[in-house]
Amino acid sequence: MSTDLELWSRAAEGSGEAFGALFDRYARDVYNHCFRRTADWSAAEDLTSVVFLEAWRRRGEVRIHRESALPWLLGVANNVLRNRHRSLRRHRAALERLPAQAYEPDPAEDVAGRLDGERRMRAILALVDRLPQADREVLALCVWSELTYEEAAVALGVPVGTVRSRLSRARSRLKDLLEKEPRPRPGHGWSERLSALRKKGEEL
Repeated sequence: MSTDLELWSRAAEGSGEAFGALFDRYARDVYNHCFRRTADWSAAEDLTSVVFLEAWRRRGEVRIHRESALPWLLGVANNVLRNRHRSLRRHRAALERLPAQAYEPDPAEDVAGRLDGERRMRAILALVDRLPQADREVLALCVWSELTYEEAAVALGVPVGTVRSRLSRARSRLKDLLEKEPRPRPGHGWSERLSALRKKGEEL
């Protein structure tokens, strides 16, 4: 199996096959990261496309120096998320210039599951969004996307020590917010995840 460094080097030379391999390897991670920041499946799909379009556009000017391309891709995702509305407008305008494709609606059960997932994620984000942006970003990278401190530092373009201090601060602030929140009533699908975070300060 080719390493990320090998694939990126070939992609930089114009290999669509190599870039496609990187897409297959990391699209799900980027997609999950975007969903956890938006609580919107449809937006997450569009934003993931924007991230990889931007990665393809910049393939010749960026060099991956670490074993994994994921930290850099999530750094691109953060930039796209900060400029979400402008990014989506540009992406949709580009799609409108492509030939129309047949559309097949999602099965009803899949749609219901997606909506339920969005509701749960919105409930979590309602709490997380009360944190400063820097805290939200480091929480999403280190906790949800499970990057190491070093990988998160690459994604954010900051020193490793800054990542550590931001994550510690984010967990402390989130713990304080959780302690002030009314306990969710039974039946809310996200209550167990909030409880786990309250106890461990690690996973949503």
